[in-house]
Amino acid sequence: MSLPVTQHSDTFATIGQLMPADMAGVAAMGFQSVINNRPDGEGGPDQPTSAQMAQAAQAAGLTYAYLPVVAGMITADQARAFAQWLGDQPGPVLAFCRSGARSTQLRDMARAFE
Repeated sequence: MSLPVTQHSDTFATIGQLMPADMAGVAAMGFQSVINNRPDGEGGPDQPTSAQMAQAAQAAGLTYAYLPVVAGMITADQARAFAQWLGDQPGPVLAFCRSGARSTQLRDMARAFE
């Protein structure tokens, strides 16, 4: 995995686009859950689908969720769903999107619903 992980707390971090082959490395880093915030197809045909990512996460022993959000258009309902998912899943959690910025913004918004 060549992308840098941004550690926001002991239980939450963000990163840019992951690939299915990265999931074993994510698990080896100690993460227990992964959340994908990037809509399928946003990056064109080279972007893996959520189904591909879910399969790889499961094979690596990770909990996986798909909560796609569009940059600049994150809703309160999405932030609420993100907060609930974070509260329900084992941590630490690694969230990803294209660059990690959207996942960070979503987490910041989700704090209002904790």
